[in-house]
Amino acid sequence: MKKEIKIEGMSCAHCIIAIEKELSKLDLKKADVKIGSAEVEFDKSKVNEKEIANAITEAGYKVIS
Repeated sequence: MKKEIKIEGMSCAHCIIAIEKELSKLDLKKADVKIGSAEVEFDKSKVNEKEIANAITEAGYKVIS
């Protein structure tokens, strides 16, 4: 499954690195993080959307629903 996630509070490359670090802890097929958003590809049997949102929150940013 592919999902585009809007993220609030990002402003620089450090923000991207912080989110990539947290997302790398999950079993994602792909994570393309840009300022203000992330496009993730994942297997729903291994990772759910709440876990992805929690990883972004753990990095210090807010997921916009």
